[in-house]
Amino acid sequence: MIRAAFVSALLLAAATGSALADPDVAKGETTFKKCMACHAIGPDAKVKVGPPLNGIVGAKWAHFEGYAYSADIKDGAAAGKVWDEATLDNYISNPKVLAPKGKMAFAGVKNDDERKDLIAFLAQFNADGSKK
Repeated sequence: MIRAAFVSALLLAAATGSALADPDVAKGETTFKKCMACHAIGPDAKVKVGPPLNGIVGAKWAHFEGYAYSADIKDGAAAGKVWDEATLDNYISNPKVLAPKGKMAFAGVKNDDERKDLIAFLAQFNADGSKK
């Protein structure tokens, strides 16, 4: 019974393309527009309300020098935390879960596919803002 339900769920996901779809970088760039009021990315990215996001995927927490991070993010850096894809996904879905006292005043991106696309968009940038 459980196996049949699992197979049915997989077939449904495959038919709709949602659960198994590859990330779409172009859609991620569109989703990034929600972030642009506070963050920049690319070769000319500068500090805004938040730090630039160049090289964020795989970077240590609080890695951008010159930005005054919240204590939650600094504590994460001291603990050796890294912005891997799973951590970014969790943070972007609701920033207050990982950093309850953090500065980021953003409700989050609730849609799983949008977050996956956004992370794929961010992952294409090196720390200097150039594309991989």
